[in-house]
Amino acid sequence: MSKKQVWFEVEENETIDACLQRMKEAGYMPISRKEEPLFEMKEGNPVPVRQIIRFKGMLCED
Repeated sequence: MSKKQVWFEVEENETIDACLQRMKEAGYMPISRKEEPLFEMKEGNPVPVRQIIRFKGMLCED
C-alpha cells in the first residue's frame, strides 16, 4: 500500500518538468511546492550553492 502524501525533491541535474513527470508516473499529483536555499561556508561566510525544490504529491485515486 502506497503512502497518500509523499515529498519529491528535484534532483541536482533534473528539471522541474522531469520531476513532475516522475511524480505522475509514480501515481502522484503535486499539491504544494517548497523551496529553500542550500548554503556552503566559504571563508567563514555562508554562500548560496543552489535552491532545493520539493513538491508534495498526493496519491491519485482513479
